[in-house]
Amino acid sequence: MKHMGAVAALAFSAVLAGCVSFGAEPPPSLLTLTPTAIAPAGAGASGTLAGAISIAEPDAPAKIAVARVPVQVDDANIAYLKEAVWVEKPSRLFRRLLGETIRQRSTRLVVDDDEAAVVSGDMLRGTLREFGYDARSQSVIVRFDAIRTSGDGQVRTRRFESIVPGIVAEAGPVGFALNQAANDVAGQVADWVG
Repeated sequence: MKHMGAVAALAFSAVLAGCVSFGAEPPPSLLTLTPTAIAPAGAGASGTLAGAISIAEPDAPAKIAVARVPVQVDDANIAYLKEAVWVEKPSRLFRRLLGETIRQRSTRLVVDDDEAAVVSGDMLRGTLREFGYDARSQSVIVRFDAIRTSGDGQVRTRRFESIVPGIVAEAGPVGFALNQAANDVAGQVADWVG
């Protein structure tokens, strides 16, 4: 009788294991943004608050504010690219990319962490409008609307964009193209900021 109870318990455990899931299967890899140019080790900057620039995490619409890569199917429909998952929110990755690119291309003191808003009088913020794949044109699009506020209250805005055409709708090629386009946009922003 004791043997029957053990068999029943094992059978119940096997059935339960088939019904319970402790999370989705992880993707084969995660996407991230890597700067094409990095400030060398030991490089630093110092200065006054007036010469520093703070970079805030960009705002992003709901379709981008997730760890998935949006696919614009048509004017009214968005899907997400299979197996294309960011290591963290694209807006955070993009902020760090902007910071590293500006740091590498200038001698300015750059602050690109969560306390950025309280550090300097010169602030770069904005909205990441597009950061995904357009199925209609088979292109990757990165579009950033930047707002630069100086310590004296002057405000300037500019739209930056990079499009990489001819991309297959697969995680690897799309991730590579998004990194390329994001670096292009970060370079344009760095040149604008000076």
